[in-house]
Amino acid sequence: MRSRLITATALLALTVLVSGCHSVKDLVPPNFRAPETSDAGLKQAKDALQQATPCCTTFADFSYQDALPWQPKKFALGPGSMVVNLNGDRSYFLSFSLPRESQVPYRVAVKSELNGRWLRASYLFAPTVVVLDDAFQPIASKDVSLCEHMGWTDATTGAFGSVDITDKRARYLVLYSSAKQQSSSTYWEQSPAAFSAEAPVKMAAAGSFKVPHGPDGTVWIGMMDKTYQDAVNNAICAKPEQGNGVLSTLREAIPLPGLGNDAGKSDATKATPTPTPTNSSNNDTTPAANTSAKG
Repeated sequence: MRSRLITATALLALTVLVSGCHSVKDLVPPNFRAPETSDAGLKQAKDALQQATPCCTTFADFSYQDALPWQPKKFALGPGSMVVNLNGDRSYFLSFSLPRESQVPYRVAVKSELNGRWLRASYLFAPTVVVLDDAFQPIASKDVSLCEHMGWTDATTGAFGSVDITDKRARYLVLYSSAKQQSSSTYWEQSPAAFSAEAPVKMAAAGSFKVPHGPDGTVWIGMMDKTYQDAVNNAICAKPEQGNGVLSTLREAIPLPGLGNDAGKSDATKATPTPTPTNSSNNDTTPAANTSAKG
C-alpha cells in the first residue's frame, strides 16, 4: 500500500512538472521571450493586402466626405480598411476634402507609428500623398520622407513627415502607400539588433539602422500644429556624419588662447623675426647720446 502511494505521488509530481513546462512560456514577459521571425508579420500583412478586394481604381471613385482634421488625428490602416488598386499596385488609403477657407500655402502633418512588438520585427506604413483639383485630377504627388523623433509622449514619438499645399486649385487629398514606398525603408536611430531575448535592453553598436516599410499600420494626419512642427524640426532623418571629436569642435566654436586659431597666431608671432635697426635710426640716437654726455 505504501509503495503504491509513493508511486502515485511520483506520477502526480511528474504530471505537474510536465504541465508546468508548457505554461512557463506564458509566465515569461514578452520582452524576454525568444524573438519572432523578423519578417513574419510583414509577410502576413502583405498577403492580407493582396487577398483584399479593391473598392477603387481611380481617384474619382473615392469618397471625400471627411474633411482633413484641423490637427493630426489617428487612423488605423489594415484588414477591414478600404483598398485601392492603382495601376496594379494595391494599398490601404484615406481620402479627405481640403479646407477651402485656408489660404495657401499651408502644411499638412503626417506621422507613422512602428508596427510590431520588437524593433527588429517592426515596420512602418510610409505614406504617399496626392493632391487633387475639383475634377479629381492630380496636381501634386509626394512620397513622404519619414524622420524619427523620440519625444516624452506618444504624440511626439514616431516617424514624422509633412506635405506643403501650395496650389490654389487644391480641393482633395488622398493618402496611400505607393509601391516604391512599400519597398523602401526609414532610418532609425536605434539598431533593430539592439533587442534580443538574452538582453532585451542591450544597445547594439552596429546594425542596419533601417526599419522596412509595410502595407498597413497606424498613421496620423491633419493640419500642422506646433507640437508636430517641433517634432518635424528636431527629427532624425539620416545617420549623422562623424565629426572630428569634441576638442576639435570646441576649438572651432570657442577660440581660446592656446587652442585653434589663437595657437597658430602665437606660433606665427614667434616665427616673425625682430626688425634690425637701420643706419638712419643709429644716426638719430647718436647725437642724443653726445648731448647727454656734454650736459
